[in-house]
Amino acid sequence: MFSFFKKKPAPTPDTVTTPDTVQPTPAAQPAAVSSTPAPQAAIDSTPAVAAAKPSWTERLKSGLAKTRDKLGKQLAGLFGGGKIDEDLYEELESVLLTSDMGMDATMHLLKDVRERVSLKGLKDASELKGALKDSLIELIQPLEQPLQTHGHKPYVIMLAGVNGAGKTTSIGKLAKYFQSQGKSVLLAAGDTFRAAAREQLMAWGERNNVTVIAQQSGDAAAVCYDAMQAAIARGIDIVIADTAGRLPTQLHLMEEIKKVKRVVQKAIPDAPHEIILVLDANIGQNAINQVMAFDEALGLTGLILTKLDGTAKGGVIAGIAKQRPIPLRFIGIGEGIDDLRPFSTKDFVDALFD
Repeated sequence: MFSFFKKKPAPTPDTVTTPDTVQPTPAAQPAAVSSTPAPQAAIDSTPAVAAAKPSWTERLKSGLAKTRDKLGKQLAGLFGGGKIDEDLYEELESVLLTSDMGMDATMHLLKDVRERVSLKGLKDASELKGALKDSLIELIQPLEQPLQTHGHKPYVIMLAGVNGAGKTTSIGKLAKYFQSQGKSVLLAAGDTFRAAAREQLMAWGERNNVTVIAQQSGDAAAVCYDAMQAAIARGIDIVIADTAGRLPTQLHLMEEIKKVKRVVQKAIPDAPHEIILVLDANIGQNAINQVMAFDEALGLTGLILTKLDGTAKGGVIAGIAKQRPIPLRFIGIGEGIDDLRPFSTKDFVDALFD
């Protein structure tokens, strides 16, 4: 009934790996080694060393370009000079609201900025930027809580989210992230609702050389239970369980995901140790509604915000921090395997303003 996709040796350049077979290709013959010095012309024509890969900070700044452009261009006029007065505060309110920070976060930031201006005796509009930046850092700082996986083996992570949020892709990137820490990972293909979800997760498993527990069709809870048993038997460090994408209004599907949680607890009483909701940054303020609905149904312990590079709505992080400050474990700013990283408040705010 169950199909086990067992871990295979990491593919070499001479090996082509498919889900079911390993077909060796003819190995290339090593090039002859000559002790004769290369001609000077050949040395001079050697291509330059490839440019270093951009740092995460640089990639984050690039990924947040749309949000920064929308926010920064409007703020530039405010911070250009002149005095700090009520007209300036009104303009700042409009800028924050149009950056998808939401009404609650905007009112909080305005109140806090006013207090900072009064406390420091600021007079010039150019001084307002630092006050706003400090206020924003203080607001979203509670979200910066890196995921700690020690203390449980296996450490079980259950992921939820609506279709299209990037849930399955995030699972593949998380697997790579934990592997880079020297941990063994097992994936549970619990999304039995969406066509091709199982195959997509299997592809990520092949890419990362990670075991995937899957089932041709049937009950998501059964797949996750089987994955828990396999992880215990194999001494796996991290289990990441996929679940079917669903809208909070789909009550029957929300009941199903609650069942998955209960079944996981039957296999491992203190699991899942982490319940993460994956959010698409493109939906802006609707992300807050999703956070509230899934939190009430499952008791969320963390969030992943994806696709920040494709939207100007990155300000929603401030809205989440104000209305439902659930730890933001990771943010995604691209399609690359390394483009999902732990959330850093300072890096995020610096990328927005600088």
